[in-house]
Amino acid sequence: MLLRTFGWSFAVTALGLVAAIFYGGWAAFGVVAILSILEISLSFDNAVVNAGILKKMNAFWQKIFLTIGILIAVFGMRLVFPVVIVAVSASLGPIEAVDLALTDKNRYQELVTDAHPSIAAFGGMFLLMIFLDFIFEDRDIKWLGWLERPLAKLGKVDMLSVCIALIVLLVSAITFGAHAHQHGGTHADKAETVLLSGIAGLITYLVVGGLSGFFEDKLEEEEEREHEAEEAAERAGKPKSAVKLAGKAAFFMFLYLEVLDASFSFDGVIGAFAITNDIVLMALGLGIGAMYVRSLTVYLVREGTLDDYVYLEHGAHYAIGALAIVLLVTIQYEINEFITGMIGVVLIGASFWSSVRRNKRLAAVEGESRTEKAEAASTA
Repeated sequence: MLLRTFGWSFAVTALGLVAAIFYGGWAAFGVVAILSILEISLSFDNAVVNAGILKKMNAFWQKIFLTIGILIAVFGMRLVFPVVIVAVSASLGPIEAVDLALTDKNRYQELVTDAHPSIAAFGGMFLLMIFLDFIFEDRDIKWLGWLERPLAKLGKVDMLSVCIALIVLLVSAITFGAHAHQHGGTHADKAETVLLSGIAGLITYLVVGGLSGFFEDKLEEEEEREHEAEEAAERAGKPKSAVKLAGKAAFFMFLYLEVLDASFSFDGVIGAFAITNDIVLMALGLGIGAMYVRSLTVYLVREGTLDDYVYLEHGAHYAIGALAIVLLVTIQYEINEFITGMIGVVLIGASFWSSVRRNKRLAAVEGESRTEKAEAASTA
């Protein structure tokens, strides 16, 4: 099972590391290995959230996510995306941007760094909306009940998550603008860039998430009608099949997954520049990491890990919220990628440990209940 799920990742790792040696020797090998680990550590929460969405899809769309989705994630976000950033921010043609990436690595890194505020604002707002919509929803299972219960009550206020996200964006833009003005005003226009990019991230979330939700509801209505016709058969003891998204619902959910993956990859792409400004090594290292994130997503779905460890999804969403804030803070301040990665690892680790304790507690209660029933039966 493990080899079948992670087989392609192992193969891509071997090819990527061999390619790195041929490209730049053992130094390049080391850089690619470090970048791969960086990407995996930063994206574990991505895999958990992806798995929560992917398990709703049917087998066909799961396969699409693992084939076309991987091409978009590895080729699009880890190779094309950094080039597009430079092309747009420096008003260069795509061929000129690629040439710059390969021939003048320092200038290329400088241009990507200049584009960071708009990238951070877009990704930060998209991820913040995911987090806010999660914590404001009333759920049967609560991890941090003392926090989640009052937030679920607040969530009954219409559009609260959008209002909070816009307030956070406004504060980020004003703070950044003031900071730029104090340093000579040369980047004062970046406040406007942050605002526009953040609004674009918010709109992207609302459009893609709204459409996928709309078609998901439509699909559930249709299947509910079908289930009503099958109720007699189900009562006769036939197993009930799980509802799996297909058609338009799955397509928009797939789009949502890809935008989500793109938002998660921003910090990995930007963080990679702290290690190397060589686009080839960056693409190899981050590409290998992206493959493992995909494989881990599939593993979580096939093993039913999210059903067994019910707080994992909570931990991942708290990690998303932390990452969103980190991205917005990096508009003005530098934050080490190790810190960013560790926040996610700690939150998901804590949610996993809480899930294990919950399972043990439930097993103990169930064991006691069985003992009591057996004793009652013996005395009867």
